[in-house]
Amino acid sequence: MNQQKGLKTAFAIITILFFLWGFITVFVDSLIPRAKEIFELTLFQAGLIQFAFFGAYGLLSIPAGGILAKIGYQRGIVLGLFLLGAGCFLFWPAASVRAFPLFMLAAFVLASGMTFLQVAANPYVSVLGSEESASSRLILSQAFNSLGTAIAPAIGAMLILSDSVKTSDEITGLDATAKEAYYASEASAVSTPFLWLAGVIAVLAVFFAIVKLPKILGQTEATGGFMDALKFPQLKWGALGIFVYVGAEVAIGTYMVNYFMDMNLAEAVKSSDTMSGISKWVLGQDLANVDAKGIVGAFILFYWSGAMVGRFIGAFLTKVFKPSLILSVFAFGAISMIVISIMTSGFTAMWAILLVGLFNSIMFPTIFTLAIEGLGDYKPQGSGILCTAIVGGAFIPPLFGAISDSTGFKMALILPIICYAYIAWYGSSRKSVAA
Repeated sequence: MNQQKGLKTAFAIITILFFLWGFITVFVDSLIPRAKEIFELTLFQAGLIQFAFFGAYGLLSIPAGGILAKIGYQRGIVLGLFLLGAGCFLFWPAASVRAFPLFMLAAFVLASGMTFLQVAANPYVSVLGSEESASSRLILSQAFNSLGTAIAPAIGAMLILSDSVKTSDEITGLDATAKEAYYASEASAVSTPFLWLAGVIAVLAVFFAIVKLPKILGQTEATGGFMDALKFPQLKWGALGIFVYVGAEVAIGTYMVNYFMDMNLAEAVKSSDTMSGISKWVLGQDLANVDAKGIVGAFILFYWSGAMVGRFIGAFLTKVFKPSLILSVFAFGAISMIVISIMTSGFTAMWAILLVGLFNSIMFPTIFTLAIEGLGDYKPQGSGILCTAIVGGAFIPPLFGAISDSTGFKMALILPIICYAYIAWYGSSRKSVAA
């Protein structure tokens, strides 16, 4: 009884981290359209922020697994929180001097901390109970991750996207005093929210340094390394599934504001009583003084909150049906919504792409648990490999941006369709790849 209570307490504590990195991941998305205007970037160049952010997963996930094996998961979480706070703090000098490379450095350091947290927390949750309920348990944790992603767009729209950004020609026309005041205002709009986050993260780091968590993982070490873990087919193909899933989800979330702007939806929203009412409700203010990006950016809330609702539903469905079956069904659902968005325009295209978030909901935790199922003592290595695959968020969004630059958003949406088609295959062939 005491052990069960201890496992539930540990589950609740670790779930805090899922909420935190969900919030920060999507909050960083708010920087993309703003950075595009501040630095006058192409869609491909703006996507390089995500390249820096998710590139950290590719470079550091496996080293993080090795470090965690030496210092333990709890100390690894504290180290991850320290890096996370440092990354948030770096946005202050990056915004103050308006240096795009510093923006990318801040994103990289931020994601470095999140890499440690993900490598530690995902397998930890998977073993806080029976292996049969691992998918359901991880989906439930990811539901709180989605709560963070659902809240972040509204806050990002209010704090980062709501005011207009001047072009370089407009800035040149300002006198020295006005120019200095404008730069200070821009720096504050970007850096202040991240400085607040740095303070919250510092408090969490102290908490995780003193709280006692049960030592479940790492008590027996696998004799082999990461290459030995890759001999498990379900892990190898699951890693590719994580790569394309994260890439597709981040690509859609990153460029959604630009996609809506491309369809001139800001004016359509303002002319519709229902849609303008929704935008006002999310932003908590009248739309008269809100920039067009903020007006349409408010609707990103529904993309990420759909993922939250879907994960609570998915936690139940994966107890009733095979997780692999639910994975395939949700992947086909995502494909259907993207096809509808491509074939339509206006609010129909908007709501269809927003509904992709609902179908994204169970993909990461389900692929993750299917991939590490049966790995035994190789789970820490498997977690490192799967978290490395999150680097898909570094490569697919810039590619999506490049296609959008050359052929438009509708053609670019074919890229995530290909990604979801692979995930549908992985779910439907789960038994064969694990054989």
